[in-house]
Amino acid sequence: MGRGKIVIRRIDNSTSRQVTFSKRRSGLLKKAKELAILCDAEVGVMIFSSTSKLYDFASTSMKSVIERYNKSKEEHHQLGHPASEVKYWQREAAMLRHQLQNLQENHRQMMGEELSGLSVKDLQNLEHQLEMSLRGVRMKKDQILMDEIEELNRKGQEIHQENVELYKKVNLIRQENMELYKKVYGTRDVNGANRTSLLLDGLGIGEDSHAPIHLQLCQPQQQNYETPTRATKLGRLQLQ
Repeated sequence: MGRGKIVIRRIDNSTSRQVTFSKRRSGLLKKAKELAILCDAEVGVMIFSSTSKLYDFASTSMKSVIERYNKSKEEHHQLGHPASEVKYWQREAAMLRHQLQNLQENHRQMMGEELSGLSVKDLQNLEHQLEMSLRGVRMKKDQILMDEIEELNRKGQEIHQENVELYKKVNLIRQENMELYKKVYGTRDVNGANRTSLLLDGLGIGEDSHAPIHLQLCQPQQQNYETPTRATKLGRLQLQ
């Protein structure tokens, strides 16, 4: 048979009452300990027997639990009453105003103002703070400048590499133009050779590869050849 329900009321028999107290007290303290360990809770239990004997358990210390309980109860009581809540926020506002005044006073002293009420030691501390702040500002400035210099050097190297590639392409174009002019004017007479040399000089071939190039197109000049008829006439005149 299952165990029947126990009526929750005072046990009249003193012996039975004492036995029940001992059993349930031990079970309650055991459950409180398990709750503190399993759930990371702060637990405090106090039990007074009918003979005024104290039994207690605290996960940290009973004093800490009681102080925390009183503080929580007081805050809850204050927030529960409008007048107490107003006083609480008034105290918070006054504390914030005091902090703001201190910050403003420190700022004015950092700017070199309102120094008349400071002692020599206070002035030395203020000077030390300013030196530390100035050192930090200079270190940050130097770091930014170094980063900018490194970035400019990197861009300069990229531009230099692009220039080298462009010079290679320009030299290749010059070589192709030289070969082309040799094919066009290589079989002509001396005047044509000289003209080829002039054209090549006009293109800047053989000059410094870093100098700018100016290309110009021009038509080949027609050579003045004497016609056979005119040459025959000149021969007849000489014979006469």
